Amino acid sequence: MTELPITPPMSAARARDIVASFDLRALPADFLANPFPVYAALREHDPVRRMPDGSRFLTRHADLMAVYRDAALFSSDKHVEFAPKYGVDSPLYAHHTTSLVFNDPPLHTRVRKLIMGALTRRAIADMEPGLIALVDHLLDRIEARGGGDLIEDFAAAIPVEIIGNLLGVPHADRGPLRDWSLAILGALEPVPTPAQHAAGNRSVTEMLAYLRTLVAERRQAPGDPEHDVLTRLIQGEASGDQLSEVELLQNCIFLLNAGHETTTNLIGNGLILMQEFPAQRAQLLADLRSAADEAAREQVLALAVDECLRFESSNQLGNRRALAPAQIGGVAVAAGDLVTLCIGAANRDPAVFADPETLDLRREGNKHLAFGFGIHQCAGLSLARLEGRIAIGRFLRRFPAFELSASPVRGGRARFRGFLSAPFRAG
Repeated sequence: MTELPITPPMSAARARDIVASFDLRALPADFLANPFPVYAALREHDPVRRMPDGSRFLTRHADLMAVYRDAALFSSDKHVEFAPKYGVDSPLYAHHTTSLVFNDPPLHTRVRKLIMGALTRRAIADMEPGLIALVDHLLDRIEARGGGDLIEDFAAAIPVEIIGNLLGVPHADRGPLRDWSLAILGALEPVPTPAQHAAGNRSVTEMLAYLRTLVAERRQAPGDPEHDVLTRLIQGEASGDQLSEVELLQNCIFLLNAGHETTTNLIGNGLILMQEFPAQRAQLLADLRSAADEAAREQVLALAVDECLRFESSNQLGNRRALAPAQIGGVAVAAGDLVTLCIGAANRDPAVFADPETLDLRREGNKHLAFGFGIHQCAGLSLARLEGRIAIGRFLRRFPAFELSASPVRGGRARFRGFLSAPFRAG
């Protein structure tokens, strides 16, 4: 197997140097390539770190859980911090302060209830045949060419189609979705560049213009609200609980973005981990071959997908604001303080995970926080897991000996951890 650099090592001395001046607003390139030694040092020596801007940076699993559990004390509303970041008249501000993930009840409750009504266990099971057909079609194209790019040709192509199906976006209109999503989420970095600001604002504006047309068409010709999320959001609940036009449009953008980037990263990170840890890949392939039936194979893949989510969480950071004085891990936090939840650090906390720096695709009882926890736990986690199992499982079945043909290119971001490209040979 070709040896290519994927996650460069970092010395303990270098990790200490970064910790000494740790600031999310000025992160060095080697941290973005491999943040985990820095997270480990923070978790051990300064787990409720006061940052230069006065916020707190949390790295222990227990502390994240405490914040997740107390949504009344730790707010997800982002009006305060996003006003100076984006400007109150910007499209990015209007979007991010209206979307599900950056709101508290009652708006959060209304939107989540409507979305979850279309993501029932039965609805997700009904998606499986179409998902398998999509994955096999992509694999056929890759096989015909003898390889391709793990991200562009496979990982990114799957969630765009799935979310497009959920919202009923015509296939001919799906071309811009990925670029819009990357631009809008890219502007969530701790300090977006002027180019990221401009691209994010432009993408929100273009996406809104498209969605207004799509919503108008769906009002004229509704779909099945049990499976069509857009129709369900438009019609609301039988009780009369409906979204305003602004809430509707902005949460359609959220759904497209939330379902795209993180699942792309789950699939891409998972497959690249198979290259980075060949012994684990060999063990996984052996476990799949020896599984007694399809249910047993699904369980093998379920453990592997959750371990990939733990080891390389698609979303590394979350944020809350304390609404009143509080204690986190024995440290006083003032009302109004911003708290950053480091999911990537919590998912390697030795207090919760045995041998946390080892990728163990057989790990059971995996209490990772890749999907968050509490009222803001990812609404689409069951769908994301299904996409991960089918995509990674069928890829490995078709190309068990695939090899990267060039070093993969990471996204270079702190919040979302994934790859922009990863050329490979099918093997």
